[in-house]
Amino acid sequence: MQIDILKHLKENNIKFVRILFCDNANIIRSKAFHVDVLAEHFDTGVSMTVAQQAFPVMYDAVIPEAGLAPVAEAWVVPDWSTLNVLPYAPTHARVIGNIFKDGTPWSLCPRGFLKSAIAKAQDFGLQVKGAFENEFYLLKSNSDGIIPIDNTVFASTLGMDINSAVIDDIADALAAQSIQVELYHPESGPGQQEISISYSDALQAADRQIIFRETVRGVALKHGLTASFIPKVFADQAGSGCHLHLSLWDGERNIIPDPDGIGGISKTARSFIAGILEHLPALMALTTPSVNSFRRIYPHSWSGAFRCWGFDNREAVVRVPTGFASPFPTNFELKTVDAAANPYLALGGVISAGLDGVKRGLELGEPVTFDPGDLSEAQLKAKGIDPLPTSLGNTIVNLVNDNVLKNALGPDLFQAFVAVRQAEWEAMKDMKIEEEVKILLSRY
Repeated sequence: MQIDILKHLKENNIKFVRILFCDNANIIRSKAFHVDVLAEHFDTGVSMTVAQQAFPVMYDAVIPEAGLAPVAEAWVVPDWSTLNVLPYAPTHARVIGNIFKDGTPWSLCPRGFLKSAIAKAQDFGLQVKGAFENEFYLLKSNSDGIIPIDNTVFASTLGMDINSAVIDDIADALAAQSIQVELYHPESGPGQQEISISYSDALQAADRQIIFRETVRGVALKHGLTASFIPKVFADQAGSGCHLHLSLWDGERNIIPDPDGIGGISKTARSFIAGILEHLPALMALTTPSVNSFRRIYPHSWSGAFRCWGFDNREAVVRVPTGFASPFPTNFELKTVDAAANPYLALGGVISAGLDGVKRGLELGEPVTFDPGDLSEAQLKAKGIDPLPTSLGNTIVNLVNDNVLKNALGPDLFQAFVAVRQAEWEAMKDMKIEEEVKILLSRY
């Protein structure tokens, strides 16, 4: 295998191999080794300080409460099945890494956390498939700072014409990495785009989210642009979500649809969704983990500001799409997810919450057929609909008190993750949006 990979890299004139990982600040990071020393790094990857998992988004320094220090090494070990040449940096290749310590998988490895959640789902006879659906802004710079590349509106064909070159190159670059683009349209914000990619198994879906973010930013740079996945770049424009679409399988059978089930949804799928809704106030620390994330989530913004579900209801936090023809539904969408999230932690947390619902046999309430933002607080309470947390600080408190998610993360990852989130909350909670964007623009 090593000989074949070396031959492949040499044939493609690769100079460096990047090993990628995503840390607790939800920043995609990498170390690279030169192709001529492949043998030295093939099995063991590259080393990093364990303190890396204690860095917040603001700066590269250790948060002491994380329980980590710049003493001891971890190793980012390549998963060679994820190897690809980078179309936007053609002398570099990329591989996704798993983090090891002392020769074994490290308890603070986010990808390892997702693998554990997938294994637990298999114990229930379930296979989770999914895809992250990204919105992002294309920006250019002028003397005033960053501005959108255009001033078009949702699904504008003019927006398509203006951005066709960069969008085409993004699609080609993703295809070169075996990621199929399915749908594209300009989104509501000026210069905002949405690209949907094909479904895959849970681990691959999270890997693809990392690759997607890297590819969009890399291709945009080739065009002299900045691509931003920040949840809220402009205070007066649409925010960018990263909706998570999921389906549940038993072997080759999608188990969500059930013509005899309530609403045409199987008992297992209903309980899985109910588990997500039950844990969502805490789960949002994993799925919307930035102070900036909560600038996007408010009523009448299609972002899912209320804990409820509904068929084709874009104001419900869980939307169950119907189809052109039966059988449906075949999947569901969680809206309180954005690209500031580490996809391994977000998806692993969602699976853990859903499995708790299945284990306990939770029942899903009635679907919401209206915009909950139109109701008064008393009306919402009467219908059993709760507003979701409105700040990162609130959802951190909820996570600390959620034993299911705490136990799923494990003590080491839980401590470090909460410490990083808390440090970001304390540092950024009083910032203006312009200050947040200045920090986050190079991160997401």
